[in-house]
Amino acid sequence: MSPAFGAMEVEHYSKGVLLEPFVHQVGGHSCVLRFNDKTICKPLIQREHQFYETLPTEMRKFTPQYEGVVSVSFEEDEDGNLCLIAYPLNGDHNNLENLDNSDCEPKSKLLRWTNKKTMLLENEKISKEWVRQHRKEEKMKSHKLEEEFEWLKKSEVLYYTVEKKGNVSSQFKHHNPWSMKCHQQQLQRMKENAKHRNQYKFILLENLTSRYEVPCVLDLKMGTRQHGDDASEEKKANQIRKCQQSTSAVIGVRVCGMQVYQAGTGQLMFMNKYHGRKLSVQGFKEALYQFFHNGKYLRRELFESVIKKLTELKSVLEKQESYRFYSSSLLIIYDGKERQEVAVDSDPEDLEDLSEESSDESAGAYAYKPTASTVDVRMIDFAHTTCKYYGEDSVVHEGQDTGYVFGLQNLIDIIKEIRDESNE
Repeated sequence: MSPAFGAMEVEHYSKGVLLEPFVHQVGGHSCVLRFNDKTICKPLIQREHQFYETLPTEMRKFTPQYEGVVSVSFEEDEDGNLCLIAYPLNGDHNNLENLDNSDCEPKSKLLRWTNKKTMLLENEKISKEWVRQHRKEEKMKSHKLEEEFEWLKKSEVLYYTVEKKGNVSSQFKHHNPWSMKCHQQQLQRMKENAKHRNQYKFILLENLTSRYEVPCVLDLKMGTRQHGDDASEEKKANQIRKCQQSTSAVIGVRVCGMQVYQAGTGQLMFMNKYHGRKLSVQGFKEALYQFFHNGKYLRRELFESVIKKLTELKSVLEKQESYRFYSSSLLIIYDGKERQEVAVDSDPEDLEDLSEESSDESAGAYAYKPTASTVDVRMIDFAHTTCKYYGEDSVVHEGQDTGYVFGLQNLIDIIKEIRDESNE
């Protein structure tokens, strides 16, 4: 396909939402895309969709808010540039109109995402000759970018220096190699299937990082078992091996990805799942310490809030009859932006309450920045989740997911150890 850069194309794309890579994805393998500032989307998997549709009320505060389903398609021009667009499902235009798209590009612009770089074209002002010349220049630059990206993909732990100029949060979007890897793989899959299929269903979910200026994200693979009940013998054996060779079998949790801003050096630190699988229990503890350390000091004010939320989640899951969250992950998110002045006599739980009620004028009396100590704990990825209420599964489990709960308890204990040792 070779769409023309004209008014008809702008009108065509204006009916949908142009999708971008979600740059704060630190783990997993499915592509996560940015719908707008507050919403992301990912390929619809029926079992995960069913989970969100039937989610118990008490678990909703520990999962992203589910916002519906959209249809995603893509087009490709002669240079291999791919553009992903989300459309209302089955002509239900309210599905997109009810979402906040105020931050999306104006209809007069076409945002095209490639596997190399972003191009912004203003159709009314840019001539075809300029476009041709611009593409030529981009191709010349792309070789160096591709070489750098190949190096990034092979590195398990990265320290990436943020340029001094500009706001830190505004530069974040260029630096996460894992999200770009997943994005490229998704585009390639869609490209390969284009002859047979060019429409995919994606689910819309809350963007958990939207409230943070510089999100620090820890992705933990939870449980002592990762394979689903429907896994092939080969898949089952592979997942069992990964658990046995990592901390999953020993403590029921392993690092699947990490993104941390180091205020002391102005660097971003990334850790991928391959490095996480190699960690010993002591190495896992050191990785957690690293997640809560900004390069200048340990973010001790985060501990009580994280422990409190993990304990509450554990209590909720202990009451869930027959749920199994195989291969599910747990996210811990906080803001890497440096802490501002905080009242000396403030209790950590009081500060957490203030952060959640930042609109209250009384918060100003504490000289406290609400984004600093707000910590989020959420479960994600439910493609292999099962429950007796689904009605179609051949295997029905009884009682709580002991492997997941085991991992949560060990996670709580290790964070408490880090907290106590830092106070000695």
